[in-house]
Amino acid sequence: MEWLKISTSTELVRVQPQDIVFVCADGNYSDMYLFDGKPYKMTFQLHYFDEVFKKLKDNTFVRVGKSLIVNKNYIHIINLTNQELRLNGQNLRSEFRLKASKEALKELKALIEQEGEKA
Repeated sequence: MEWLKISTSTELVRVQPQDIVFVCADGNYSDMYLFDGKPYKMTFQLHYFDEVFKKLKDNTFVRVGKSLIVNKNYIHIINLTNQELRLNGQNLRSEFRLKASKEALKELKALIEQEGEKA
């Protein structure tokens, strides 16, 4: 079982990667959303999470545009017309509806389709 340890000057957060649904930018901070639906304000910019996720043995995270990183395991619908990404899954208590640029969603859609061909 792999754990992420995110340490700041005031706290240590331990979380299993599969429990993270998405992380979104909020200026110099980031909001990390877990399967319980609650946001956790982190004192790191999004690029910090990008680097941490790349080091995981089983990295299921993908950057979607400038302000969003999502766990591919929770992607349910990519709607290019509405520029919307819907995330849900068995463990989630609610569905997340996120906005992203059409270009970022096109890239994500192509990535998911390409992975499906390899399986």
